[in-house]
Amino acid sequence: MKPFWILLSLFGLIFVILFSFRLDIFNKFGSVSEELASFSTDRVPEKDSWMNILQNGRKIGTSHTFISKTTKGYLLKETLYIRLNTMGLIQDLILKTAGKLNKDFTLSSFDFEISSGRFNFSAQGSISGNVLSLKTQDFGSTKEVHTKIKERLYASSGIVHAAYAAGMKPGDEFSLHVFDPMSMSTQPVTIKVVGRESILNMGIQKKSMKIMMQYQGTTQLAWIGEHGEVIREKGPLGLSLEKTTRKNVLFGHLAESSQDLAEIASIRSNVILDNPLKLERIKVEISGINTKDVHLEGGRQVLKDNVLTIQKEDMAKLYDGVINTNTISDRFLRPEPFIESDHPKIMNLVKKIVTDNDTPFEKANKLMIWVNKNIEKRPVLSLPDALSTLINKVGDCNEHAVLLAALARASAIPARIEAGLVYLNGRFYYHAWNLLYIGKWVTVDATFGQIPADVTHIRFSSERLQQQLDIMNVIGRVKLKILSFR
Repeated sequence: MKPFWILLSLFGLIFVILFSFRLDIFNKFGSVSEELASFSTDRVPEKDSWMNILQNGRKIGTSHTFISKTTKGYLLKETLYIRLNTMGLIQDLILKTAGKLNKDFTLSSFDFEISSGRFNFSAQGSISGNVLSLKTQDFGSTKEVHTKIKERLYASSGIVHAAYAAGMKPGDEFSLHVFDPMSMSTQPVTIKVVGRESILNMGIQKKSMKIMMQYQGTTQLAWIGEHGEVIREKGPLGLSLEKTTRKNVLFGHLAESSQDLAEIASIRSNVILDNPLKLERIKVEISGINTKDVHLEGGRQVLKDNVLTIQKEDMAKLYDGVINTNTISDRFLRPEPFIESDHPKIMNLVKKIVTDNDTPFEKANKLMIWVNKNIEKRPVLSLPDALSTLINKVGDCNEHAVLLAALARASAIPARIEAGLVYLNGRFYYHAWNLLYIGKWVTVDATFGQIPADVTHIRFSSERLQQQLDIMNVIGRVKLKILSFR
């Protein structure tokens, strides 16, 4: 099962979750592991499947999945190509996955690559006993991680076959966790077999099993044919996959691009704000979501009875001396896979931008101004990476946020990445920015060049980059109503 839940942000998409089971490469089962332990591999055929990717009926991409039997299990290869429109910029994205599977479809090893123009990211992994060894590589940076695993890991395209071979039937419900090897995080997923259904595909009526998947508050549907092949998938934002022929995929007409996904996911404001930067306070009524699922309370945000009050930080009360970070978690000073604050290029740049005599505020302000002026503001369909952003000098809000976080940490300023919504031209768009500790936590937006950031920045998630997945709960569901502002 390969859902395509998408995490949207201002100036484009952050593909932390683009077709998340494909991007995550493999999945970790929870209570369902024992249930799928015994099945007949004879029921599972080899697979050479071609699918069209559609948005509201318009073809915007293709998918090819190939599974063949080997002496030790199976060989999986999958290629996905999609053309997307983000804030008016049309870009092509290619995802490639290759994996070796054991006879029970558990994962033995894999190779994964995502590319979009000049941006590339790859990951290779292998499992030996209860240890997963992972190696990632992006522009100019290679990282290795070894972690212990408690349960069996499945290849994404192998889950359908494993469930099919186990004899899935209406009413069955599976609990599992998605494992993201790039952020080393897990998220719960529920798969439920809804029932049998006959659907029309390529002009033929086909019997299928309808399956519903729920992930981070988002629902996707899939229809599995009598021989275990995926006939159709439907997800959010009008996106779907439809089984087709090789000839149709290779020679069929491809639409110029998708609809602008950032615009589709945005929220119209009930009030026009002429100059958000001048506002000191705003009150917003939030509905359509469970506010406990996201990080609305804390810092400059106060939530009471679904009314969120955001107060701009008072920059007149900052400490001018050396800040005391003893009470701040050191994880906000350490490098991370996509925040390479210890890389020589990052550290050398910090030395050119700030001086030892600068106050914490002056350091933060200089770093923010440098990122704002030197990084071209353009949608990027890739995983945000500080080092790649510095080298390529282009990116959307996510690239701005990871680079500023890396520069801040390299200058001994604790830094977080926050994600949520921001007001722009009558609408609220999904966006990412920073929270820097300069005597107290202050919001900073390098994309807009703001310190502190204006009060229309509504935070849904904070902490590290992978916790931006929290806002998957609200995309397409959250409703906002501005009650007052001054």
